[in-house]
Amino acid sequence: MNWGGPEFVIAIIALSTGGWLINNWIRARHGYSLENEWGGMTDPTDSAEAQRLKAENRELHGKLDKMQDRMVVLEKIVTDRGYSLSDEIEALRDRPATSDSGTPLNLGDKEKA
Repeated sequence: MNWGGPEFVIAIIALSTGGWLINNWIRARHGYSLENEWGGMTDPTDSAEAQRLKAENRELHGKLDKMQDRMVVLEKIVTDRGYSLSDEIEALRDRPATSDSGTPLNLGDKEKA
């Protein structure tokens, strides 16, 4: 191969152009901004699906924020020193049962159709 000939220069130009095309193809495929021929950057346009996904993402983030707020409240309730579930259960056990407490199930009295 003649290093000073036109074939070598054409090969370098072809390799550079091919690398630039492959680089832009990969960037476009993954949603990054593209480099134009003068070194500037071109932002990709959002498709309808991308806009839908962004809106869904915002909605899910809002739901997640609400759930985190609720969890903080529940953690405060559970970790509060005045909250003692075992004491409340024991207090219910110690309470005398009355005949009119609760709803009778009448499991033995089934009507035959």
